[in-house]
Amino acid sequence: MGLIKLFQVAPDFKLDDFNGQQVNLADYRNRKSVILVFNRGFF
Repeated sequence: MGLIKLFQVAPDFKLDDFNGQQVNLADYRNRKSVILVFNRGFF
């Protein structure tokens, strides 16, 4: 994987949220900004 540049379009992916609901990044495509936070480990 190469370097990530600012304002580059992220590839689409799906993940489960804390409630087990599937979240698709493409659902937020027309928003001004999206912040992604990936936590390691367990709470």
